[in-house]
Amino acid sequence: MTNSVQEIEDADCIFIIGSNTTSSHPLIATRVYRAKEKGAKVIVADPRRIHIADIADVAVQQNLGTDVALLNGMMKVILDNNWQDQTFINERTEGFEEFTKAVQGFSVEKAAELTGISTEDITAMAEIYAKSDKASILYCMGITQHTTGVDNVKALANLAMLTGNLGKESAGVNPLRGQNNVQGACDMGGLPNVFTGYQKVTDEALHDKMSKAWSSGKFPSRVGLTIPEMISGIEEGSVHGLYVLGENPVVSDPDSNHVTKALEKIDFLVVQDIFLTPTAELADVVLPGASFAEKDGTFTNTERRVMRVRKAIDPPGEAKPDWEIIQELSSKFGYAMHYESPREIMEEIAAVTPSYGGISYARLEGPGLQWPCPDQGHPGTPYLHKDKFARGKGLFHAVEFIPPAESIDDDYPLWLTTGRNFSHYHTGTMTRLSPTLVCEYSENFMEVSPEDARELDLSQGEQVSVASRRGEIGVRVQITPRLKKGTVFIPFHYVESNVNKLTNPAMDPIARIPEYKVCAVKVEKNP
Repeated sequence: MTNSVQEIEDADCIFIIGSNTTSSHPLIATRVYRAKEKGAKVIVADPRRIHIADIADVAVQQNLGTDVALLNGMMKVILDNNWQDQTFINERTEGFEEFTKAVQGFSVEKAAELTGISTEDITAMAEIYAKSDKASILYCMGITQHTTGVDNVKALANLAMLTGNLGKESAGVNPLRGQNNVQGACDMGGLPNVFTGYQKVTDEALHDKMSKAWSSGKFPSRVGLTIPEMISGIEEGSVHGLYVLGENPVVSDPDSNHVTKALEKIDFLVVQDIFLTPTAELADVVLPGASFAEKDGTFTNTERRVMRVRKAIDPPGEAKPDWEIIQELSSKFGYAMHYESPREIMEEIAAVTPSYGGISYARLEGPGLQWPCPDQGHPGTPYLHKDKFARGKGLFHAVEFIPPAESIDDDYPLWLTTGRNFSHYHTGTMTRLSPTLVCEYSENFMEVSPEDARELDLSQGEQVSVASRRGEIGVRVQITPRLKKGTVFIPFHYVESNVNKLTNPAMDPIARIPEYKVCAVKVEKNP
């Protein structure tokens, strides 16, 4: 997030796109409701009519995979009406001319045709956003989980820069992270192309600093593999061992039949987790980790806030904190780590990570600190890019609309999108062990519009088969006007009817994120 969660309350406009905020981030949704009570305008764009759309000034349901078309259409309206912040553009950005050429060649009528949204609604969205002094964008995986996910994010950045909504309070471009410490995991180098703090592994100048800190030899400077690339590597015979820590790819990865076959084939599989997940059931070795309540450390949340985690109870049985397991494994491999506590690890993080340089346990006794916090005297950074961008000037990108990787046809005539329901979380590893939460949604379902239900002769609660070009599952029908005709929705929490057996593993060429959010399916009544 460029900005902080608290700042959402004081925004003049909140543009929510690709985020079912009330279900996935309910505490952040409360900030949106408070902002609305203070007079903020709310714009919602989502293929489903999500609950927060009920308070929106404009709520639209774009066709799946058409976010760039919608955003380019909005920016065309802004430029045509001279609503852009030209002073901000001139002083703080570059690439505006090339960007303008691309957008000017894209008509609002074309945007309406591709998205299924009226030109009037696109114009209203553009006017509200552009004319608001402090406009905040909130997005989630409905934006990123596409073969054009990087383009979608670039288009949102274009929109914010076009209107001067970066580098000030209650504005910005704000991705809402899906898990409590996913931001921290990325910050610590849990990506195939970076060290901690997004320092690139291809930068040879960094290798001396890291090798001294870790008392190790030279590191490889090549970029590693993403999870889908690892799975492909197993099939190709180039990956022979896999160590899975706190992840459940049998349920969470696209085309999951393909994933399961790969994990059954691999020579050696280790899984480290707090419960025996479907992935762990395939493992040669299971290492029992400790839950958040059973260890010390830090979490870094969606607003870049680093916070202390304090042990409340002992881990059960032979379970251990993850860092202890990793340290013991490392020693077995011949590299002896010598940490006595998470505090020592935090000190090393600060020493090798510029954005964490001023963060220490002593300074985390209160509400935490937001990075970048480069030194001990720095108060932390509530919002980014105040006077300049990290790269100097903000770069506009000319982003062209590219359709989804898969199309509907006579055999697979419906679009499928996936997401959360409010009572369950990710692959259900924890929430589906809670009787209270299971009572809310005990089994999987498919949301379908009343129009499609009539055409397919479907009734509420009926069991149906849903199939894509990759697999087939059975679910119960839930008829709702929140779905537009031609699109169905299925949550991804249920291993016994795993929607990721259907989803498309086609990936964004840059971020290597699969296209979970759009694929073609058919729905058939069970005999």
